[in-house]
Amino acid sequence: MIQPVSAEDAQIHLPELIEAALHGETVLIASDGAVVRLVPVVRPNRQRKAGSARGQISMSDDFDAPLEDFAEYMQ
Repeated sequence: MIQPVSAEDAQIHLPELIEAALHGETVLIASDGAVVRLVPVVRPNRQRKAGSARGQISMSDDFDAPLEDFAEYMQ
């Protein structure tokens, strides 16, 4: 189990805790009996690249063919 960091320690080490959260680590901060989790909302500098999934996705030739289950509705 991950041990929470006290709010006082979090104030001192906030840059390191943010960096850890950005790298996927679970960061818990405890204050007055409550525990919160530090999670990234937006990952900076992650730009999408067009065509990066080329060759990884395929679609069957009959993808848009009518389904047999709906044959009675298509008459």
